[in-house]
Formats: sequence, structure tokens, C-alpha cells
Amino acid sequence: MDELMRGRVYGADHDDPDPGPQPGHVYRELVGGPLDGLLLDVTDWPAAQLAEGAALPTELGSFGPGGRAAYGPRAGDPRRWDWTGDVR
Repeated sequence: MDELMRGRVYGADHDDPDPGPQPGHVYRELVGGPLDGLLLDVTDWPAAQLAEGAALPTELGSFGPGGRAAYGPRAGDPRRWDWTGDVR
């Protein structure tokens, strides 16, 4: 299952024929945790949100449905967001 998710955009439908990145969009690579390898579309996100990171809904984390995986920008490489833990 991990290999199927790599290169996919977070939130893309599983049956989407083209779940990868789209031209003209800006992405962050999610590193570690339940969403490892997915790309997060941050097109049009404000700078403050990009600096803060995000808690993304996922059923794959420690808390199952209703849980979130928290990711934040990596020091020195803000294009990669590291997993900081699962939250409710």
C-alpha cells in the first residue's frame, strides 16, 4: 500500500486516473507518519499557514477515523514537511 500512495496528492480519490501533481500547483512533500510520501497541495495558502504546517485528517493514524496527522516545515528545507505526531 505504501508504494501506491507515493507521488499521490493528499486528498486525491483512490480511483482518480491521475492522482499526481498538477501543473501550476505548489506542493509540500509529507515525510514520516501515516501520510509519508504524499504531496500536499498548498497552492494559494498564506505564508503564515505555510510556516505553521497543518493537522491533516486521516484514517491511517493512531486515532483512526476522526484523527489527524500533524506535519510542519522542515528546518532548512520548507518544501518537505515532517510528521510531528497524531492528534484527535
